[in-house]
Amino acid sequence: MFIDAEFDGGNIEVLDASVPGLARLAIRPDRFSHYYQWFCFRLSGARGRECVLRIENASGAGYPAGWSNGYRAVASADREAWRRVATSYDGKALEIRVTPEADCTWIAYFAPYTQEQHDRFLGRATADPRVVHETMGRSLDGRPLDLLRIATPGEGKRVAWVIARQHAGETMASYFLEGFVGRLLEAHDEVAAALLERFVFHVVPNMNPDGSRRGHLRCNAAGVDLNREWAAPSAARSPEILHVRHRMEKTGVDLFLDIHGDEATPHNFLIGSMGVPNQTEAMTRLFRDYLAALVAATPEHHAHNGNWSRDAGSINLAIGSSWVANRFRCLAITVEMPFADEDDAPDAVHGWSPRRSHHLGRAHLDAVRAVAPRLR
Repeated sequence: MFIDAEFDGGNIEVLDASVPGLARLAIRPDRFSHYYQWFCFRLSGARGRECVLRIENASGAGYPAGWSNGYRAVASADREAWRRVATSYDGKALEIRVTPEADCTWIAYFAPYTQEQHDRFLGRATADPRVVHETMGRSLDGRPLDLLRIATPGEGKRVAWVIARQHAGETMASYFLEGFVGRLLEAHDEVAAALLERFVFHVVPNMNPDGSRRGHLRCNAAGVDLNREWAAPSAARSPEILHVRHRMEKTGVDLFLDIHGDEATPHNFLIGSMGVPNQTEAMTRLFRDYLAALVAATPEHHAHNGNWSRDAGSINLAIGSSWVANRFRCLAITVEMPFADEDDAPDAVHGWSPRRSHHLGRAHLDAVRAVAPRLR
């Protein structure tokens, strides 16, 4: 049995694998940070043998409660079809049991989304003449920060910004974005056509390319949580936020969606900006109407999980959606998906999955259309 994580997005440390079929493992923390929870590694040489994989530092992870909500790791022999496998947590270690059916099997916290997948997505999107690609700047590791501008000819349009992967390990956000952008570019979709008549979309597919490559859960190459940098980003700590904020000041913002995954909550939910100093009644009504339209558009989102907000006493304007809502007095929403499963619509085989993330991304276009005429 051989375990390896030296690849794009890989993360695991082998403590001991001297006993056949048993591996003692640990997750590496994000660089310069105490955060960890994301893992992704390849298991080889164990076809047909039951393997017990014990992640022994699971209790120190950023969100240990996430191991106790019915969470199960995912496994794949081809890195395309990911299935849930037997997983348990005893309060100290996370134990994964798998019997590989192939010589190589990949085990992960959630289905990974690599730079190669990102590049293929960019290639598909930019083949459409309505899409213009731009590199806004570079990350601390020198990686490009990609921006897609999606628009049809016309003046006076509202401006929508959609960003994903502020937290590197929340890979479901990338699958969501593939669904969102993919539908937006479909030739005969009436909702997409109506939106492109009203909006110019600015899409940042990966806000944290360094953390994604390094196998981080949350942080960039400096150990910084980008979603706590919006109030005062800097070139030394958070150039990713600095570049995006600079561009937003030029374009303005009428709608902002920030796509995430949640480690501990087994539901899809939205977080609104209620409580920010510049929140208006109109902004609150827009959020509630957006939620209602999303619930009507898809069975993957349920109203009783969708009305999350931070009260005024806990508002942190260093968080992306709060800063954008306050700065531009616009509808700004954090979209959250589970790492485990959506408990109101469980899937015993796949749990919450790339496919379901993709479909949820598509459904959000219906919600955008529902509120579009009344945006700032």
